Amino acid sequence: MNILLINHYAGAPRLGMEYRPYYLAREWQRAGHRVQIVAASFSHVRARQPDVGRVALDETIDGVPYRWIPTPRYRGNGAGRAWNIARFLRGVWGAAQQLARDFEPDVVIASSTYPMDIWVARRVAALARAKLVFEVHDLWPLSPIELSGMPRWHPFVRLCQWAEDVAYRNADVVVSMLPKVHQHMAAHGLDLQRLVIVPNGVATEDWTQPPESLRNDVSVAIAALRSKSRTVIGYAGSMGIPNALDVLLDAAQTLRAEPIGFVLVGTGHERERLMHRVATENLSQVTIMEPIPKAQVRSFLDRIDIAYIGWRHAPIYRFGIAPNKLIDYMMAGCAVLHSVEAGNDPVAESGCGLTVAPESAEAVARGLRQLAGLSAAERRAMGERGREFVLANHSYTVLAKRFLDAMCR
Repeated sequence: MNILLINHYAGAPRLGMEYRPYYLAREWQRAGHRVQIVAASFSHVRARQPDVGRVALDETIDGVPYRWIPTPRYRGNGAGRAWNIARFLRGVWGAAQQLARDFEPDVVIASSTYPMDIWVARRVAALARAKLVFEVHDLWPLSPIELSGMPRWHPFVRLCQWAEDVAYRNADVVVSMLPKVHQHMAAHGLDLQRLVIVPNGVATEDWTQPPESLRNDVSVAIAALRSKSRTVIGYAGSMGIPNALDVLLDAAQTLRAEPIGFVLVGTGHERERLMHRVATENLSQVTIMEPIPKAQVRSFLDRIDIAYIGWRHAPIYRFGIAPNKLIDYMMAGCAVLHSVEAGNDPVAESGCGLTVAPESAEAVARGLRQLAGLSAAERRAMGERGREFVLANHSYTVLAKRFLDAMCR
């Protein structure tokens, strides 16, 4: 088949998140299919941006073809990001006839985080007489409503709701990363026979190669904590409001007199404010550093003792969670402290660590203290359980086939 995947935020290992389109495309190509990814030239989740001028640019990354649609830069979640989305959708809409004619897709996938790409994907699919697939990363508009407090009457919320309803009515197949969405989607018009759950995953072969050496400044920061006999808590990923890193810093305040240290690597809207907190509150056992390339994440995780991932207390998580970094933590064999209340919990399901209440610094501190009190062998056994769980349930080889089978039925 010819598979056209439209994902505004698609990245690649050398560019940064998000990686799922790249890994799915690679697996589909190995199965003998042609794939074309269409993405925006600027995304806030990428560490690096492709070098794109005023016209669309075709680029091949590790054998995977990308078409970058020119979009403006932005900061935060305001008007700049909305304009970026509008420019991307306009660019794909304008290229619809060319994409349908030149690529001749058999399947068109609308896969951006927001649902409005369903309209451009539907246009391309209609022109090419292709199957239409809608992939759900997060439930919009519920996510901005419940996580950011956006009112239901807001024009953006109404636009998202319209698009979501259109997607559930029109898509031949709906693929969800979230496992507990059935009731919500059915209430918005989806025939559940068209729903398939395909969670986030990991490219297991990438973990068979020797990892790239960890950047020196990060290595030095970890070594400095080790020299003081501290158990090292690590975090690698985005630094935004949903990541609940303030709770981790609050826990660090509670634990400041204990032999526990923290190294956080990543970028995001909250990074500078969090760094200011560390400095003004004199959290000397906490270091916040620039993001590292994906190829170095394994080296980072190999050097820490406990990996942290936290969430806000939000009703939206009743539909489930699908975090990339948790899968990486588990694949690396880390013992994990998970601060969450959600419809699913891979940490509890696999036994690879502890789960505590979200947005509770006391619970996080207590959980970290408990994990730090275990022997290294006990934490390794936890980590191994997590790794086995990922290999059985989250390999992209398995997930790409599940996705492919859904498109072919």
